[in-house]
Amino acid sequence: MEKIDIEEKIVAMLKTVYDPEIPVNVYDLGLIYKIDVSDNGEVVIDMTLTAPNCPAADFIMEDIRQKVESVEGVTAATINLVFEPEWDKDMMSEEAKLELGFL
Repeated sequence: MEKIDIEEKIVAMLKTVYDPEIPVNVYDLGLIYKIDVSDNGEVVIDMTLTAPNCPAADFIMEDIRQKVESVEGVTAATINLVFEPEWDKDMMSEEAKLELGFL
């Protein structure tokens, strides 16, 4: 399977992961900064949170890891939590802004 196909499936899977306090998925919230797929199927994702002290951080990161590892062609997933650049609402998709009443 091509890396681009794997990436598309990862993005689709990320759109099924939600912060329990926000009715928008982590991808459309703009929390996913980078998705790297290696030739051997290892995936590294850099992500952030809407707030550094998010009580659901461990739950969200584990949900992402499990779901990404379930994608065909993925052999392992590493989820890195980063806080640079700092997240703000401008990183959300138009759909997310509309859903949350920012448009």
